[in-house]
Amino acid sequence: MFGEKGCVQIYTGDGKGKTSAALGLAMRACGHGARVVMIQFMKGWAFYGELEAVKLLPGMTLIQTGRPDYIHKGQETAEDFAEARRGLKIAREYLKNESCGMLILDEINVAVDFGLVSAEEVTDLIKGKPESMELVLTGRGADKSVLELADLITEMREIKHPYQKGICARKAIEY
Repeated sequence: MFGEKGCVQIYTGDGKGKTSAALGLAMRACGHGARVVMIQFMKGWAFYGELEAVKLLPGMTLIQTGRPDYIHKGQETAEDFAEARRGLKIAREYLKNESCGMLILDEINVAVDFGLVSAEEVTDLIKGKPESMELVLTGRGADKSVLELADLITEMREIKHPYQKGICARKAIEY
């Protein structure tokens, strides 16, 4: 991006804020005129606040791949696998696109953990990244082979969460 070496960043862990951190990077990059693409794996729900917010960011594209339902591990459907494959295909296309300065693969670590895509496919994506592109991967449970290729790893650790008090996901905060 802007002629500098792009890095591989990973936001993982059981704490809140991985997607939000990636969106913060996207906002900063767009502010400097970069073209940013976020592919959301396993997120097809139409009510995420970021879907509307990114429309206000010049140079940002958000693509959802996933059903509009929560996926329980071990109960994946054929559609879940097909949507994950579609997300990988789109990611590969953007890796070839010189105009994309930052590519965010949101929840791809969870897609690997659920077996929707393989860790090898993700490491191949990382190895195929253009030198100047910033590549950001989010989601809990990042695979060790993926972590080994990262330049920056931030682990969000849950210490306390409103869920523990019975407070459900809140509009504009969790979605």
